[in-house]
Amino acid sequence: MESLNRMAIELVDEALDFAEELDIGAHELDNEATVLDFGVEFPGGVEAGLLLAEIQTAGLATVQTRMDEVAGAPIPHVELSTDHPALALLCSQKAGWELSADGFEGLGSGPARALVGEEEEFARVGYHDAFDLTVLALESDELPDEAVAEQVARMADVETSGVFLPTFPTASVVGSVTTAARAAELAAFRLSELGYDPVDLAGATASAPMPPVAGDEETALGRTNDALAYGGQVHLTVESEFDRFDEVVSTATDEYGRPFADIFAEADWDFYDVEESVFAPAQVTVDVLGGSTEVYGATDEELLAESFDL
Repeated sequence: MESLNRMAIELVDEALDFAEELDIGAHELDNEATVLDFGVEFPGGVEAGLLLAEIQTAGLATVQTRMDEVAGAPIPHVELSTDHPALALLCSQKAGWELSADGFEGLGSGPARALVGEEEEFARVGYHDAFDLTVLALESDELPDEAVAEQVARMADVETSGVFLPTFPTASVVGSVTTAARAAELAAFRLSELGYDPVDLAGATASAPMPPVAGDEETALGRTNDALAYGGQVHLTVESEFDRFDEVVSTATDEYGRPFADIFAEADWDFYDVEESVFAPAQVTVDVLGGSTEVYGATDEELLAESFDL
């Protein structure tokens, strides 16, 4: 497979070319790294969110919106489809980089992770990237500075001038869009953690409701995760049978039925202090090529309506 970072950079160039139309901003730091503002000081929007979701998956996924309902209310949903689940979802889109530098805190996703390659997913997939430019999307309500770019450059082994940092708050339109695009990633990650070979994931298609933008980051963190755990629906095409497919969905967790606002509050709003298994989609259909097709889990529109304040 060609470099994930090279493919993502092509989409970053598109974002820079159409920044005005996307309602996003971009500026160069003193160390020549580039920050793209997808919702911190610029408004962003649905199209910006869709493009950022493509950047996060290194261009290996098709991302679009459709209209559907939650508890009878018309709500936009985000759909994602990929024929390369292991690379697009686990080696690129997964939010696996907890970045902290000089007071800045952000959750990083995107193909920069593949240049570092320290997470277990890369050994399982057997992929490590090499490229002189890199993209790390940061979920944060403040824009990164030179210290952040230098840390990314050092870990990814690139020059700071080759670092691109798209940044967005959870409480933003872009935050709602990009999170709703993660249902398939959660399913792929859960399967991998349960012991399924991610290379045997042949395809993934998923959708989840786009939660209304909250007035603060904590409320947004709860809503966006509720959207996935209680509204995320995934179809996986896989190469082989597995006796733990039923554990992929949120209904299999001990926390099922609780709003994420309560779960995060108990963990003092520290994302990494929450048990990983709770981050799972609501419902998954698993289609084994040449074998069985089974459905697991269920959505909960009543809980979503409460979470979304409908």
